[in-house]
Amino acid sequence: MIYKLRQPKLLRWIALFLVGTFLQLLFYIPTPVLSQNSNSCSNITAPLTPEEQTYARSAWQYFVKNYQPATGFTNSTGGYPSGTLWDMGNYLMALNAARWLNLTDQADFDARLNKFLTTLSSLKLFEDTLPNKVYNAATGQMVDYGNNPLERGIGWSALDVGRILAAFDVIRTCHPQYNDWLKGIVAKWQVARSLKDGQLFGATVLPDNKTLLVQEGRLGYEEYGARGYELWGFSAPKAIAFEPFKLVEINGVQIPVDTRDFQNTNANNYIVSESYILDGIEFGLQGELADFAARVLEVQKRRYDTTGQLTAVTEDNIDQAPYFLYNTVYANGVNWATITDANQPYPQFRSISTKAAFGWRYLFPENAYAQKVFDAVKDLRSPDDSGYYAGIYEESKQPNKALTGNTNGLILEILYYKAKGNLPLITSGSVSVSTGKPSKDASPATPSNQLSSSVTTPTANQPDSTVTTPTATPADTSKPTEVAVAPIPPVDSPKSSNLKLNRSLSVIERRYAEAAWRYFQANYHSKNGLINDRSDFKGATFWGLGDYLAALHAARSLDIITAKEFDKRTRHLLAALTKLPLFAGELPSRGYDTRSLQSVDYGGNPIPEGNGWSALDLGRMLAALYNLKTCHPEYTAAVDKIVLDWSYLRVVREGILSSATVTKQEDGRSLTRVNPETRLGYEEYASRAFQLWGFNVERSAVGGEYQTASVEGVKVPIQRRRTDTNSKVNQYTVSNPFLLYALEFGLDPKMRSLFEPIFQAQAERYRRTGTLTASATTLIDRKPYTVHSAITGQGESWVALGDDGQPVPKGRLVSTAVAFAYHALLPENKYSQQLLQGTTDLYNPLTGFYEGFYEATGKTAIGFTSSTNSMILQSLLYKVMNQQPLIRPATNMKSPWWQAVTKGDSGRGLPSTAIQQTKLISDNSASYWVSGSKNTPLVTGTKAEAREQGARSRADGNE
Repeated sequence: MIYKLRQPKLLRWIALFLVGTFLQLLFYIPTPVLSQNSNSCSNITAPLTPEEQTYARSAWQYFVKNYQPATGFTNSTGGYPSGTLWDMGNYLMALNAARWLNLTDQADFDARLNKFLTTLSSLKLFEDTLPNKVYNAATGQMVDYGNNPLERGIGWSALDVGRILAAFDVIRTCHPQYNDWLKGIVAKWQVARSLKDGQLFGATVLPDNKTLLVQEGRLGYEEYGARGYELWGFSAPKAIAFEPFKLVEINGVQIPVDTRDFQNTNANNYIVSESYILDGIEFGLQGELADFAARVLEVQKRRYDTTGQLTAVTEDNIDQAPYFLYNTVYANGVNWATITDANQPYPQFRSISTKAAFGWRYLFPENAYAQKVFDAVKDLRSPDDSGYYAGIYEESKQPNKALTGNTNGLILEILYYKAKGNLPLITSGSVSVSTGKPSKDASPATPSNQLSSSVTTPTANQPDSTVTTPTATPADTSKPTEVAVAPIPPVDSPKSSNLKLNRSLSVIERRYAEAAWRYFQANYHSKNGLINDRSDFKGATFWGLGDYLAALHAARSLDIITAKEFDKRTRHLLAALTKLPLFAGELPSRGYDTRSLQSVDYGGNPIPEGNGWSALDLGRMLAALYNLKTCHPEYTAAVDKIVLDWSYLRVVREGILSSATVTKQEDGRSLTRVNPETRLGYEEYASRAFQLWGFNVERSAVGGEYQTASVEGVKVPIQRRRTDTNSKVNQYTVSNPFLLYALEFGLDPKMRSLFEPIFQAQAERYRRTGTLTASATTLIDRKPYTVHSAITGQGESWVALGDDGQPVPKGRLVSTAVAFAYHALLPENKYSQQLLQGTTDLYNPLTGFYEGFYEATGKTAIGFTSSTNSMILQSLLYKVMNQQPLIRPATNMKSPWWQAVTKGDSGRGLPSTAIQQTKLISDNSASYWVSGSKNTPLVTGTKAEAREQGARSRADGNE
């Protein structure tokens, strides 16, 4: 079914959406002032009634069912993948309303808007100037109104540009974290090309293929469109003015009518309800505009009084040919005309418009007629819950069953206006009020000072905004005092990282890196320098702090943060590490409160004596500290002082890594037990880190025989075969530790033999079922709070398990971090490309990347963690390092650490010899660290082609 759209002026119903290029502010744009405080957006002073909540939910369902996941756009009409900028402006207004009306949560909002803006930023412009009039909503291609692809396009609509500029203003005001992104999009568009002599001009393509600029807009829509331009600093004073108009008497009411009619200008001068409704709910009815709107409502009431026919006229799609009509109060000399864009009459299809009835009801809540016409359409919902129908035909009394984004978007916008206490959605003092006389200045407004980027994420009143953390009964429920820690003194001659990057980040990669770094900005304790492991919990493990240090190094190497910020944060963190109490005076405890710096359990409950140590967490921190002093040797003394305070007598025993746990006995005693670490992947990673510092942990390092299980026809490792322990700690196989190992240490032959089947099993599952699979341990906002989406666990494939080993129904997640890491390691692999495409938009610009999304529902998993965002930053760094291992070899073997090792007899369990137990080597396909102490020439670079071919041939069976 093909619907006919409005031409240059109000062409908007069947179409898709456009784009501009990324958020780089490459071109000049007048900088406006945000129209309102974001807090006002969430200020619901007149909550919806239960009936109104039903209206809102029904309208939102249209957008849920007409969403195009590949582009983030929505269909302009039900099931038809096409849209104009006007349609996309409708969707943005609907999305914002849905957020504050609690029809969707922040994670879903962010995912939708990120995808939308990503596509919008990358689509082709008409003549590289402005968005085409219409796009295919499913593919993002420029098309004509029949949805036929056109390489050049068909022009632009200035009115549609004005509509989306108004929507952009609402988004950046209510969600200021998107302000810079939106400014970048608008900056790329040559908006000034659509302004001439103080008026709005669209572009159309003539039969001879020439481009013609055509003045757009008549009384009502012209003023509304120009106000959208003004919000972004572009003035169109003649368009804002009511002139030229005249008053025409209809049913005893003097109605303002534009004198530029179809006969004289080939453009319709229709008077409809929607333009006044939009102006009222978005900008507020003021002065003459308020009087004009009241007259347009009153004349429709007079028609009802005279004829008994309920009247609420505006433009609408209809469910039969010609598919789109203007139901008007007046058009081109005819009262109550129902016409096409070509001015062809169809009076038999005049209808009562659902969106117009809703608009008048809430703009004039005390008006009895507005209530009456509203009552006629308020329940005009489709029986299959696909949204509101467009209206009711006057003649047949049958529903007009067209389903559109315009109808349902406007209903949502109207209900949000009501919930805000009938306050306009845009309250900028910079927007002009229309008058009868145009002003003379048509130049762009003077740029104002750029707004501060320091903003907070607004949240609606809903459970997802705050996350509950699992806790035992606290001994003290008072809020801990945040302890202040002074950074270590300035280091001598701070230097830039000595890493050599193969290339710079692309624009898109930089946006991802900046988003990931935002986690570490949002969760930073400025008094002591620590970072929370997860955003909903004021606690940290040494694994999480190792993640932070690795992220800090990556952010500096990628030039996401300045050298000054890196130095400040690094010195602060190193100082904090010296203040954390050690378990039994030996090693860092398993967890700390990031405010008080005291030991806590995993529920956040204080444990003054500590609860043991984790050799795995220590390994994570040792790897990060080693790389810090290798790439930034000015911090060597401070790093070595920290690690020399620790005792390694019980963590490294007979070549095996061991961890300590504390158990409470019935008699109240606390007993410490030290057992070998056996968690698959994590043990191998941590042991490699210990080897960097000279420890002999050969029996924990990757090697030996591994027990496997068949998953998707692939032999996946599940456990190391060993006789030194009967521990059953490892109950699952996930990707995380193997990816971290590969990024930091490279894939030595033995690790590659574990890594590849783990990846292949996930790729095979996707090929067999179409289910994206990125198995990982992730943190979520509800019980069991930690989910292991296992490749295999407890003898079953593709299960989700909690820490207690119990299944988590429908709990499997596609991990964002895993997707980024696989793509960094295997960029040419088809499945890794699919994974990345499915997860790159899962972030909040202020708080970082989400953990992922649920396999079963596709819903975003609420949760932000240091591990996810650190791995994303490290993955991006790996890409620009020519796929070299992130851990670089040290050359200084005379540092305080190695001097202490050389002296021996320390009583701290230091290594027996001052030699690293691992070395970086290269072969014809890759560089990687292996066990061994023999001096080996350092790797200075390998051919990317050879390494990439090796990775592809072993990990991608279909190539």
